[in-house]
Amino acid sequence: MIGIALIFAGFLIFGIFGHEYYNVAIQAEEFEDCYEFSDDGKQIKVDCDIVLQNRLLFFSLVIGLIGLGIFFLIKGVRGKWDQDIKPEDRVGPGSSYPS
Repeated sequence: MIGIALIFAGFLIFGIFGHEYYNVAIQAEEFEDCYEFSDDGKQIKVDCDIVLQNRLLFFSLVIGLIGLGIFFLIKGVRGKWDQDIKPEDRVGPGSSYPS
């Protein structure tokens, strides 16, 4: 369950905040100057290197969340998290639980 939640959070964060870095990446590749646009239509010149560094950190965070989620999914399937049940706590046929 933790793995699914982390993977979902990674994709959710990427979907919500990832668009901010898309336009700057195109500007950095095609032009020499990078601009951010405010809500009132004014353009603000920014340093492309700093924005691309922030983009790398953002994608590292997202990939880390998704990777950690995959790790927890694999650990849950192959691990002994759910299999370590004491015999007296088992329920079902052949258990010591009174019916």
